[in-house]
Amino acid sequence: MEISNLTMLQKDVLREIGNIGAGNAATSLSKLVNRRIDMQAPVIKMVNYEEIMGLIGGPEEIITAIVFRIEGEAPGTVYFILSVNEAENLIQEIIQKPEVKLSDSPSNTLAISVLEEVGNILTGAYISALSDLTQINMYPSVPYFSLDMAGAILTAGLVELSQITDCAIIIDTKMNPSTLQDEINGSFLFVPDPDAFHELFQSLGINEYE
Repeated sequence: MEISNLTMLQKDVLREIGNIGAGNAATSLSKLVNRRIDMQAPVIKMVNYEEIMGLIGGPEEIITAIVFRIEGEAPGTVYFILSVNEAENLIQEIIQKPEVKLSDSPSNTLAISVLEEVGNILTGAYISALSDLTQINMYPSVPYFSLDMAGAILTAGLVELSQITDCAIIIDTKMNPSTLQDEINGSFLFVPDPDAFHELFQSLGINEYE
């Protein structure tokens, strides 16, 4: 099954998974920081490689990414992507230390640890929602942090899949910490292995195209 051929019903299923995941993630993040963090209903798009690069600023844009390998019956790869500025805003909001910077070596370990924990919460929430709705066993690996050009981070993970399909699912996630004036925009990119979509939608009883 090619991602670009998804029906409206299948897209609605993914949207529902995104909504459930966002709600669960907001609750978990709020508990983590002991402050209210709202998450807007996510926007889910089916995109190809060029569109992914465009959405995050181009292949030469410096980004942060928390990368997970999804194991189980419907494997794939997850990238939680933030701009460097928004990643630092999120870190500072969570630990209430405005001096912490990703580029500052003494605080780098703490900053990365915070981002990895946020990535764990978001990925766990979305994958749990997906697993619950499909009744398919799925679980994320230990997170891997990367700070590099978008092309360098994403190319390695997408080149092999591009031989079979050039599309992936991207969930635009907007977080609204109660003490920040501006929202934090992140992208949750799920690149299923080639056979995973058939397995996922078959488990939901969605087998026909419109």
